[in-house]
Amino acid sequence: MLFPMDLVFVTREGCGLCEKAERALWTLGIPYVRREVDQDPELFRLYTLRVPVLLLGDRVLLEGLFDERSLLELAQRLPRGGEA
Repeated sequence: MLFPMDLVFVTREGCGLCEKAERALWTLGIPYVRREVDQDPELFRLYTLRVPVLLLGDRVLLEGLFDERSLLELAQRLPRGGEA
């Protein structure tokens, strides 16, 4: 399973859905950069009620409730090598 190296995981402290989504990323060994929605005004404006969000550049790949299965399905939809 190949994923791009520049995934951004937008999360919030104390968010149960975020914790579940992050565990799924860890479990599958998917590399990402973690960004806190409450610490970035632009992310806050765009995603405050949408966390967790998985981004590739400006493209939202997944948001809300997602888990290992969702990530595996996403991997099948991404072009080879993870490019969007």
